[in-house]
Amino acid sequence: MKLDLAQLRALLAGDRQADRVVPPSGYTAQLTLFAAGAMAFLAVFALALSLAAGRLAERWGAELAHTATLRIVAPADQRAEQTAAALAVLETTPGVAEARALTDAEQAALLAPWFGADLPLDTLPVPRLIETKTESGFDPTGLSLRLAAEVPGAVLDDHGRWRAPLVSAASRLRVLGWVVALLIVAAVAAMVTLAANAALAANAQVIAVLRLVGATDSYIANAFVRRFTLRALSGSAVGVIVGLLAVWLMPTGSADAPGLLTGIGFRGAGWLVPLMVPLVAGLVALLATNTAARRALGGLT
Repeated sequence: MKLDLAQLRALLAGDRQADRVVPPSGYTAQLTLFAAGAMAFLAVFALALSLAAGRLAERWGAELAHTATLRIVAPADQRAEQTAAALAVLETTPGVAEARALTDAEQAALLAPWFGADLPLDTLPVPRLIETKTESGFDPTGLSLRLAAEVPGAVLDDHGRWRAPLVSAASRLRVLGWVVALLIVAAVAAMVTLAANAALAANAQVIAVLRLVGATDSYIANAFVRRFTLRALSGSAVGVIVGLLAVWLMPTGSADAPGLLTGIGFRGAGWLVPLMVPLVAGLVALLATNTAARRALGGLT
């Protein structure tokens, strides 16, 4: 009942006489081709989403892990003095590679999306921001304690509370992409199984005649397995080609507009990953059809 190496070689070699057992056309053939192509198309996008989410998680983690922001919350007449004191502290802090205070124009640009471009910073109690780039050896807890003693109006934000949820969300999207790909594989298996059962039921009389003339169940099953495997393989190959073309036409991310929706796609060797989809679809179809055919043949009298 299992698909051994001898049967696998027979499937690859083919048999014209055995292939005649399975109808070359009809709704089962069209169903298999269309479903395999559609599922392969969706699998390409699921893989692209998974890989893009992985890249996004790595980029967010790398960017936020090496930055920190210092807010100087002090009265207007003390803000410049405390900003200078905070910069002096940062210059002597291990793990701080660079620190600079943002200008009024830069802070206005940060607030413009929410409050408009004409925000009067001089009339609002907006804290002075200090942008800090960190490296290995940076101790945010120790720096916070030092700032509390020397610069009371300074508040350190190492972006940890922002970084963790973003990286977690991107990582979950990556897992979701692979889960969707597995569900697609399961759907292909279910579809091929239903199509094979329908073809076997429609050809019950032909199978009975073949048995009378000496054809074994393995011979008949191999005919169905080969035909449906080739249908799934060819349909998924077309779906992958169309899917890769659609992904290639998707907008790519840039420094001005980074993000997940503009970064869906493959990079470098990642373009080779979708090429495995037709092989996986063919293997799934082979195993599903083999199981369905032998089970159905065992039930035919």
